[in-house]
Amino acid sequence: MNIYIYCIIGVFIISAICGFLFIPLILNFCKSRKLYDIPDARKIHHGAIPRLGGISFMPSMLLSFAAAMYVIDNTDKQVTINLWSIYFLLSILIIYVMGIVDDILGLSPLIKFIIQIIAACTLPMSGLYINNMYGFLGIYEIPYYIGFPLTVLTIVFIDNAINLIDGIDGLAASLSIIALSGFLYMFIVQNVWSYSILIAGLIGVLVAFMYFNLFGSVEKNRKIFMGDSGSLTLGYLLGFLCIKYSMNNTAVMPNHKFDFLIAFTLLLVPMFDVVRVFVVRIYHKRSPFSADKTHIHHKFMSAGCTQHTALVAILALAVLYIVANHFMLMVMSNTSVFIIDVIVYILVNLVLNYFIAKRHPHGHKIKMVSERVKS
Repeated sequence: MNIYIYCIIGVFIISAICGFLFIPLILNFCKSRKLYDIPDARKIHHGAIPRLGGISFMPSMLLSFAAAMYVIDNTDKQVTINLWSIYFLLSILIIYVMGIVDDILGLSPLIKFIIQIIAACTLPMSGLYINNMYGFLGIYEIPYYIGFPLTVLTIVFIDNAINLIDGIDGLAASLSIIALSGFLYMFIVQNVWSYSILIAGLIGVLVAFMYFNLFGSVEKNRKIFMGDSGSLTLGYLLGFLCIKYSMNNTAVMPNHKFDFLIAFTLLLVPMFDVVRVFVVRIYHKRSPFSADKTHIHHKFMSAGCTQHTALVAILALAVLYIVANHFMLMVMSNTSVFIIDVIVYILVNLVLNYFIAKRHPHGHKIKMVSERVKS
């Protein structure tokens, strides 16, 4: 194995250790300051649980990344940090700080939305934007004046998709681990080592977080949620990776053989879920930002699944999309594959509706609540 692979493994381990060290400290801090996510009609959990787990993500990822850069710098190898990387780090720090402030003090959806747009604008300003759709819907090269707003819209959309699907234990984190693992493999294939190492660091701390989130005891103050500081940071980074991988730039990835749809396939479940929820709300003449229990995890639970069963089912759907699209894109156009993806998602929801109707024969009424909605 070359030095980069050793660094990827080392970064994963170091970041996971940092997570296991940082999260108990965060839990103790939340307990001393009484910073809890209080349950309401929209939420699944019942106890008061800290929601600042996402604070551990950036420090763990960056510390392990810095350690890897130090090791590489003392060898004859080299990792390039370009302008995109600097703009990316600045913008993700903006999102990270915004998430922390929102978790502790609370921010209005409008303010968060504006900050997300400002952060997302830094990427196309640095020259990183969607410049080719590789024949999707018959579109190939895209000019900058179209790619700029499309890139911003895509990043903000993915950021909120991860934020909004963070509704049951382990769901946002595990979907992110699957997507990050896919990006890790694809960037390794392309010999893009700086981002491969960064991704490995984020996966490491997510594994530590998953332990406390899924198996932590509320009574022992060892259970935690990631909060907006975690979900928004994850969503922004995943949006960035989608744009980074899908951009047609032979100077960075000369052997770019994958279709851009494969990058977005890694996030199809949260993206489809947001679109479906918004469409349903608008159809019923409600604000698309109104709070209810209509996300896919709510539907699985209404159909009779436990939280963990719903988690496994959604993860299985995400993996199915990735595997199926990988093989379908070898023989079909990306437009055809996308249409099949949409049909499959509709069928899954129709099956869920059937079981929900069977379990609630007198009608399953959506509970509306007045709580502010995540943006």
